[in-house]
Amino acid sequence: MHARTRRTRLPAAGVAALLAAAAAVTVPSTAHAANILTNPGFETGTLSGWSCSGGTGSVVTTPVHSGSKALAGAASASDNAKCTQTVQVQPNTTYSLSGWVRGAYVYLGVTGGTSTWTPSAANWQQLSVSFTTGASQTTAEIYTNGWYGQGTYYADDISLDGPGGTTDTQAPTVPGSLASTGKTANSVSLSWTASTDNVGVTGYDVYQGGALVTTVTGTSATVGSLAASTAYTFTVRAHDAAGNASAASNAVTVTTNAGGDTQAPTVPGSLASTAKTTSSVSLSWTASTDNVGVTAYDVYQGSTLATTVTGTSATVGNLAANTAYTFTVRARDAAGNTSAASNALSVTTNPNTGGGGFKQAAPYLYNGWGNPPAATTVMNATGIKWFTMAFILSSGGCNASWDGQRPLTGGVDQQTINSVRAAGGDVVPSFGGWQGNKLGPNCADANALAGAYQSVISAYNLKAIDIDIENTDEFENYTVQDRILNALKIVKQNNPGLKTIVTFGTSTSGPTADGNRLIEQSKAIGADIDVFTIMPFDFGNASTNMYTATVSAATGLKNKLKSTFGWDDATAYAHLGISGMNGLSDNNETTTVQNWTDIRDWANTNHIARLAFWSVNRDRGCAGGGLQETCSGIAQSDWQFTSITAGFTG
Repeated sequence: MHARTRRTRLPAAGVAALLAAAAAVTVPSTAHAANILTNPGFETGTLSGWSCSGGTGSVVTTPVHSGSKALAGAASASDNAKCTQTVQVQPNTTYSLSGWVRGAYVYLGVTGGTSTWTPSAANWQQLSVSFTTGASQTTAEIYTNGWYGQGTYYADDISLDGPGGTTDTQAPTVPGSLASTGKTANSVSLSWTASTDNVGVTGYDVYQGGALVTTVTGTSATVGSLAASTAYTFTVRAHDAAGNASAASNAVTVTTNAGGDTQAPTVPGSLASTAKTTSSVSLSWTASTDNVGVTAYDVYQGSTLATTVTGTSATVGNLAANTAYTFTVRARDAAGNTSAASNALSVTTNPNTGGGGFKQAAPYLYNGWGNPPAATTVMNATGIKWFTMAFILSSGGCNASWDGQRPLTGGVDQQTINSVRAAGGDVVPSFGGWQGNKLGPNCADANALAGAYQSVISAYNLKAIDIDIENTDEFENYTVQDRILNALKIVKQNNPGLKTIVTFGTSTSGPTADGNRLIEQSKAIGADIDVFTIMPFDFGNASTNMYTATVSAATGLKNKLKSTFGWDDATAYAHLGISGMNGLSDNNETTTVQNWTDIRDWANTNHIARLAFWSVNRDRGCAGGGLQETCSGIAQSDWQFTSITAGFTG
């Protein structure tokens, strides 16, 4: 485990509660009360049924909530003492999770789903949350953990109420009516009717003779790399999440077309630039023709293949500012025949002019928590023009909504956006956050996730979006991390001029291993992220000098961007953002008014791209009030941090 790779934000428990309340209304079936956890009170005197990270868990005899035993998790600076248990569950069913905990920053939840926490429990405190299993879900991982550097926590009498699952041994029905829907000299297209299953079909395996050639989730597939004038026999089998496979479908024999296609497409015409930024160039051209059909266009940057598209436009990213690049395009058909190159086009990216043209002072405003102020009141008092609005979550599956329950249009969030724009400002919605049912894990692939992002972009005609990527379900889940980056690449290509921001946690020296991986992957896949924003707080030490720690973390990020992308200092700073936490943080660190002023001045001196903080809801004074949803916990005037942020110019 890496220290400080996970962080929390104050409204997380509020989001979880809202989501739990919504789930209780919408689920198709409800669990019957029966604790299905093994060793829920640790009365065996062992960790039987539980697994704790790094050997941090033990069973103690004091303190206990009931009985004679309890769990002790020894959270350290490098391990949050996470203890988990995986149980069999039934699909499409609501479960109630509860437990008694004691200590600072103790969490209880289900991996990949919702959770709850307490910042401080000097005595035993009950945590409760509910969740609904997916349509094909048969297992759930329950967890409890402490927090880095917060010392030992205790947990007892953990209960997961609901019907226990059973091992799925029933195979799907046989796919029907397998048939060929098309063929070429080297490919065959197939379709079939869907199978059914007691839990749910998760995929179809297509066989060529006795060899598995492809697996798909839908009811059609194309098998390629075949020889011309050759007979092939195909069958299909359905499988479910438990690995049960159906019997084979009817066999269909198809003979590929005679001869091979040797005719190349015509040359793409009129290659031109349609837009450019400091780091990208958008291109378009006229379509090629082919005797069979054009299947793709390969876009070259010099002699290097930069991207492949099926349409007649593309955006090439990850370019250096104020630099000349030469592009050509070649058309390609299904047989692999490639046209000659189009006309060569030389384009010079825009100069940095001190920061790439994208500068955003945009503190977070959250309509679902913490007595949210009227945006225009804050604008009039401070001069701020942008707000980062939190949070877009999943309302079920790959469907975007505010907090996972408020509609995109017609509600308080749209009213806020309309009022901000009427006052001469704008907003950037933030997707994700620490808790809640997020889109990244719920959308099946990058295309589906890009569609969810697009629904929000289109609803508000956005200029920018922020992806607040945190926790084990997104930031530390590399499959989901890649899904998010690929989805951002898609929406950038589909929305020329859209700015994309990723926001993530950090150590005092710069990005953690997960953050470094995120940056490296964005480069590898050409995601063309505009701003990498770190959250320099929750380092685990209340005595931390927040100005010094923030500058150190930001400098570490700048150096990582330089080494990954080959940028100079100015370009790296122009892709860097800071999102702090005003007043008291979750770890009782204190960012003072003077600290934030100094951070703002440092940001202006180095011409970074973005300055934000969590949150406008808390931008009110309450000296000695501790960690609050509606105030900062320190002495300040109303909206003082927002006023300072409004002075950010980059």
